[in-house]
Amino acid sequence: MKQLKLIVLMSILFSSMLFSAGFFNEDNAKQKAEYLENARLCKLFTKKVEKYRSTMRDDILATASLASYEYRAKLFCKKAEEAKSKVKVK
Repeated sequence: MKQLKLIVLMSILFSSMLFSAGFFNEDNAKQKAEYLENARLCKLFTKKVEKYRSTMRDDILATASLASYEYRAKLFCKKAEEAKSKVKVK
């Protein structure tokens, strides 16, 4: 019975040390995931702008679509740059 109590106590101490040391830092993981998603979307919309501009029709709807793609590319690239400074990315 004493061994069981000792094992439980040791596991509690060990897990609290891991959490205090930052091994399970969920906040950083969420920020990193957000950064990676914004970087992916930035790259996607930047390529989409380049491709759409080269094959674009000459009408109002095509111009509006291009403006929308450019806006989203700028938005996601800005978010990715802001998040990059906050997150430890390897």
